[in-house]
Amino acid sequence: MRTAYSVETVRAAERALMARLPEGALMQRAAAGLAAACAGLLGRVSGSRVVLLVGSGDNGGDALYAGARLARRGAGVTAVLLAPGRTHAAGLAALRRAGGRTVTAERGEEAIARARLVVDGIVGIGGKGGLRPDAARLAEAVARSGAAVVAVDLPSGVDADTGEVRGAALRADLTVTFGAYKPGLLVDPAREYAGVVRFVGIGIEPPPADAVLQALQHADVARLLPTPEAESDKYRRGVVGIAAGSARYPGAAVLAVSGALRGGAGAVRYVGPAGDAVLARFPETLVSDAGPARAGRVQAWVTGPGAGDDAATVAEVLATDVPVLLDADGLRLADRDTVRGRGAPTLMTPHAGEAAALLGVRREEVEAARLAAVRELAAAYRATVLLKGSTTLVAGPGGGPVRVNATGTPWLATAGSGDVLSGLAGSLLAAGLDPLDAGSVAAYLHGLAGRFAAQGAPTGAHDVAARIPEAWRSVRG
Repeated sequence: MRTAYSVETVRAAERALMARLPEGALMQRAAAGLAAACAGLLGRVSGSRVVLLVGSGDNGGDALYAGARLARRGAGVTAVLLAPGRTHAAGLAALRRAGGRTVTAERGEEAIARARLVVDGIVGIGGKGGLRPDAARLAEAVARSGAAVVAVDLPSGVDADTGEVRGAALRADLTVTFGAYKPGLLVDPAREYAGVVRFVGIGIEPPPADAVLQALQHADVARLLPTPEAESDKYRRGVVGIAAGSARYPGAAVLAVSGALRGGAGAVRYVGPAGDAVLARFPETLVSDAGPARAGRVQAWVTGPGAGDDAATVAEVLATDVPVLLDADGLRLADRDTVRGRGAPTLMTPHAGEAAALLGVRREEVEAARLAAVRELAAAYRATVLLKGSTTLVAGPGGGPVRVNATGTPWLATAGSGDVLSGLAGSLLAAGLDPLDAGSVAAYLHGLAGRFAAQGAPTGAHDVAARIPEAWRSVRG
C-alpha cells in the first residue's frame, strides 16, 4: 500500500534521522537520487544545458548539490537564485566548485530559454499559496521554453498537505519525492502538476499509523476480494439489492445490475419499474415488484441511480438494517438526519457536483479542495463517502486515512459509468467488505476495467461493466 504523510510528520521523521547522521548526509542522499533522475531524463548528460531554479530552503540545497553532480558529468549548469542572500551556502559552493554558474532572477528567463532541463527547487513542502511574482514569471518562462521539468520533492506552488493549488504553480514532467509521499502528489488538482512521481528512499520512516492518505495497490486489492469457498452458496456469498431506475431512466437500473453481477456477491435482487429491461439483459437477476421491504433476503442495498423523484423507495431502503449505498438521485432524495441516524453503514458515492449540492457550495470549490470536501461530507453525514472524479477519494465517517484511487482513465467520464460503479461497490458490501474497503476496491476495479475497455478510445458504461472480470483477474495475478 502506498501511504502519504503530512508535512509535520515528514519533518519530524527527518529530524529524528538527521540527529543520527553526519551533518548534510540526508541532503546528499536526496541530491544523489535527484541527480540520477535528471540524468535518466536527459539521456546524454555531457553537453546538456541545465537550469536550476533555486529558492531559499532545503529544496534549493537539494537542487544545487544535484546540479553539482550533473556539472561534474559535463552538463552546463546555471542556477537562477531567487533569494541570493538566503541561498543554501554549502550547496552553492559545491555547484561553483563543479563549474556551475549563477544568475539572478532578473536574468533567469534568458537562461531558461536555452535549457534542455529545468530543476524546480523554488519552494519546499512547507510552501502555502501560489508562487510569488518573480517565481511565477519564471514558471511562465519554463512553460514557454519546452524544456523538461523535474520538481524537487513537490512542484512549487502546490500545497503538500491538501493537493490544492491556490495561485501560480510550476508544472513538472517528473517529480522526485524523498522519504515519503505527500498527499499533494496523489490528489488533484496538484497531482496534475507533478507529472510522473519517482520515490527516492533516504532512510526516514514515518509511523504507518500517522498516514493521512492511502493508495491501494494490486496486492492490497487481491487480499480484499471476496473468494467463494467449497461450502459457499449464493446466499452465503451475499445478496445485493438494487432499488434503482424509473420509467424515464431504465438504463440506470440495467447498468447498476451489470456492475453488481460482477462484484462478488452470490445473487442480485432488483426492485423497481425497470424489471423487464433488467431481465431482458440479465435473466439471472431476481426481480421483485413488492418493494424493498418485501423483496426477500438482502445483505446490502444500492439505491438512487435513475430514481428520479422516488423518495419513498430511497426512504424504505434507508430504513433497513443492512449496509446501503446511496448514489445519484438517492443522494438528493435522502434525508440527512436519517442517514446520520442509521445503525448500519452507509456508503455515499457523489461526483463533485452532487457533493457541492450536499455541502451547499459551488462545484469549483469541491474540485479545488477535494480532500477537504470528502472529509467534510463524511463527517456531516456520518457515512463513508466515495467522491468520484479525476482523483477518486474514499473517506470514512470517523476520520483516519483517506483512500485515493490509483487506477482509472478520463474515458470513464461517460454516462452510466457511475451506475456500474455503484452496483459493483454494493455487491462488495453484500459480500462482506466494510464500506471503506468496498468503495476503495470497487473504484480500483472500475478504473482498471475502464482502462481495459477504452485502450485510448471512447468507451461506453456497458463496455466497462463487461471488463470487470478481466480487471478482477489482473489483480489476482
